Amino acid sequence: MKRISFKLLIAVTVTLSMALLASVLIFQGYRGMQSGILEVADQASRQLTVTINDRIQKLMEPNQMLIRMLRHDPLISTDDPLQRLSRLPAIAEILKANTLLSAVYIGYDNADFLLLRQLHTAQARAFFGAPEGSYYLLQSVVTDVDEGRRGEWLFYDASLNDLIEVRSVPHYTFDPHSRPWYQQSLDSESVKLTAPYLFYTTQEVGVSMSLHAGDGVVLGIDATVMDLSEQMDSLRLTPGTEIAIINQDELLLAYPDIDRFILSDARETRLATLGEINVPVLQSLVRQSVGTRNLTYFNHAGQNWYGFVSPLAVLGDDDLRILIAIPGQELLGNVEKSFLSQVQWAFSIMLVLLLSGWAVGQRIGNPIAELEKQVRSLANLNFDNKITTQTSIREVHALARVLDDMSSTIRHFKSLSMTLNRERDPDQLLQSVLEELVMAVGHVSGCIYLFDSPTQTLKLNNRMTSQTLPESIELSEAHEMDGQVRELVRKAGYDFYVCTMLRDRYENLLGVLIIDAIDSRSADIKGLRAFIDDISGAAAVAIETRQMIREQKALIDGIIRLIADAIDAKSPYTSGHCERVPELAIMLSDAALRSELPAFQNYQMNEAETEAFRIAAWLHDCGKITSPEYVVDKATKLETIYNRIHEIRTRFEVLYRDAEIDCLQGILDGMNPETLKSRCNAVQQQLIDEFSFIASANMGGEFMSDADVDRIYEIGSRRWTRHFSNRIGLSQDEKQRLEGLPEEVLPTGEPLLSDRPEQVFPWHGRKPPVAKDDPDNHWGFDMLVPEVAYNQGEMYNLTISKGTLTEEERFKINEHIVQTIIMLDALPLPDYLAKVPAIAGNHHEKMDASGYPRRLPAGEMSLQERIMAVADVFEALTAVDRPYKQGKTLTQSLAIMARMVAEEHLDADVFELFLRSGIYQQYAQKFMQPEQIDRVDINQFLVNVTEAP
Repeated sequence: MKRISFKLLIAVTVTLSMALLASVLIFQGYRGMQSGILEVADQASRQLTVTINDRIQKLMEPNQMLIRMLRHDPLISTDDPLQRLSRLPAIAEILKANTLLSAVYIGYDNADFLLLRQLHTAQARAFFGAPEGSYYLLQSVVTDVDEGRRGEWLFYDASLNDLIEVRSVPHYTFDPHSRPWYQQSLDSESVKLTAPYLFYTTQEVGVSMSLHAGDGVVLGIDATVMDLSEQMDSLRLTPGTEIAIINQDELLLAYPDIDRFILSDARETRLATLGEINVPVLQSLVRQSVGTRNLTYFNHAGQNWYGFVSPLAVLGDDDLRILIAIPGQELLGNVEKSFLSQVQWAFSIMLVLLLSGWAVGQRIGNPIAELEKQVRSLANLNFDNKITTQTSIREVHALARVLDDMSSTIRHFKSLSMTLNRERDPDQLLQSVLEELVMAVGHVSGCIYLFDSPTQTLKLNNRMTSQTLPESIELSEAHEMDGQVRELVRKAGYDFYVCTMLRDRYENLLGVLIIDAIDSRSADIKGLRAFIDDISGAAAVAIETRQMIREQKALIDGIIRLIADAIDAKSPYTSGHCERVPELAIMLSDAALRSELPAFQNYQMNEAETEAFRIAAWLHDCGKITSPEYVVDKATKLETIYNRIHEIRTRFEVLYRDAEIDCLQGILDGMNPETLKSRCNAVQQQLIDEFSFIASANMGGEFMSDADVDRIYEIGSRRWTRHFSNRIGLSQDEKQRLEGLPEEVLPTGEPLLSDRPEQVFPWHGRKPPVAKDDPDNHWGFDMLVPEVAYNQGEMYNLTISKGTLTEEERFKINEHIVQTIIMLDALPLPDYLAKVPAIAGNHHEKMDASGYPRRLPAGEMSLQERIMAVADVFEALTAVDRPYKQGKTLTQSLAIMARMVAEEHLDADVFELFLRSGIYQQYAQKFMQPEQIDRVDINQFLVNVTEAP
């Protein structure tokens, strides 16, 4: 297919240039319209300020004129209260004529005070408690010669003809001479004006004006400026425009919404500050100091605004400012609409010009856009899709093909990495690596030979080809290998091939990777060979990993068997225990996996868990390597390193001889020989009987009666004479135990059997941390620790009630499981073997939480741990190599285990599985003596299972 040069795309550049030119022209037009609107808004803001100033002047000037006219009224000069009252209609007319006036008042030279106000609102009438029909209130303070100063409130109707009520107000003794408006007007002939404030009675904003009328008389009027707030709403430039008048303390004096800038609470009614009316844009305008006498842009809360700030005419001594904030969206809304309209027209015109260029651009650009999308997918590390494109552009088509080859190679590298990380089967790992490497270079066949060092042979291990290849290649010398392999591949029918040696990190030969090169041109062979050399490390890693996994597994298995064999070899009486228990436990676990019993429906184990269980079973008694051999093998009560019954027998021999010597000595002394011989024979016979009893007690048993214990103590109290020191020929440990004990004067009498202090072995700081409250107990052990490590007292040992072990020796035996857990927990086990310490170390726990070393209840033991407990007990019961007991028959063993199930020592479900699966029979056929294998009726034992708690 004929390809088109990429240069044709230059036409698109011309089209884009036209679009850019139109955009610049439209933008400049938009900016011009925007500037014009802002200029108009600035002029309007200035005009608004002038208008507000004019209205303030128009509000104030009439009132100033009224107060100047009022100072010529007769009301000013008369002292007669009745004449003053006669002038009330004139003052009332002033209030009626000007609705902005709140009150007219006069302060006289003698401190009399007269104030007339309208009660035209319910709020004012309620404030003064005015009677019904009241319209005017005259507040009067007069000075009476007899009564002194007297305050009165006079309530009139609207015509002032009817005095509704005269109310004496004793506390109303208002002195005008103390008020600022009176004092500041005495020394001036001009009208004095206060700063705007909130009138207490009418709750309106206004100012007070005062004027000195002569002879100490001062006139005053209160004028409201509330009309200013009402008129501001009509002066807004846009619906969203915010306008306010504030003083230098940011106190609001005018705002379109009156309810928002007059605040009331339980204590007072006052003017709001700018911050209290919840108009943040005005606060922002003041804080940013923008818009002073000019309309200025500012941003508030992410929105565009235009602000204007200007001073107003002075009201009193307070400087006032007008604040104007106009939303940019409202101010320039029409400009933006016009701009959009121009853009639409411009693009409509351009559309016709662009259609032809667009058609060409689509034909040329679509393949590139599609290719760009696929390349972006590669940039996002997505290599799963094949890169293709339909285009007539030669360069784009070639680029797509190269990118697809690259993506395919990366895809195979990714798959190769996942294979190296996830594949568990070493053989399948190497096969998968071969397949991915062959596909990564775009070829179809290959093979891997592995080097066998002992035979100096390359052996075919993996193949990805249908061709016939030899199974092995014998190598004479390593340096000849490359030539031999090349010759082999040539004979196999390859025209082109690449052969790469696979070596480990130490340059040891691992094998050979062979990949065909049928589709490669001769010029590409060199590059292909270099590329395969670079990527062949993955195959080398796979081979090395395969070898390491196998060697590591073999090493672990070897160490496990070494420990187990060492434990079995340590004691000839427990030989084979560490081998038989794992086999029985694995048989039980496999049966549980196959079982349809309800208790095992959810029991599953993957390959890693199976391996962990196998290792735990083999190491379940690894702690016994620390157990003293003589304790493990102790067959008699007096046995330590040797059987101490021989020492005691020697003492009996001494006593036996002493009896004979006493007899002979008596004959020499002239006593009756017959009597002496008879007595000697009786003593010797008693010694023979007593030793026979002691020897029998030394063998241990299921029970020792109190009478037997008493007889042992009685026999032990016999005395014999020692003539030699017991302090010589001793080890350092023996000497240390004798320290502090006085040495007897020889010869000395000693009891036949004794519990001597030196026969007690203290812990000497080596007490194992198995007590529940031991701070060094990090494993959760809960065991009672004997006071001493060993007690080899003869009486103490001979009076053992059951078996041959003392409490201390029993603890030492049990401690092997503690050491098992501690030893295994200290190993840097991988995650999949993390449960090995628990599985191996909990097989002496009981279902009722009375076991050791942690006293775990059944609910805290896994099924594998309960299986281990059953396997360990059954093997111990049936073993025939114990020196202290005989191996029991199948029926005897199962009966004991059934009782242990009933007593909640063993798990009922596992025991039922043990019976129903027939594993006990399989084990018996392989490991038990023929005389132990009797006929078993499992139904009698299943009763215990069903009745188990």
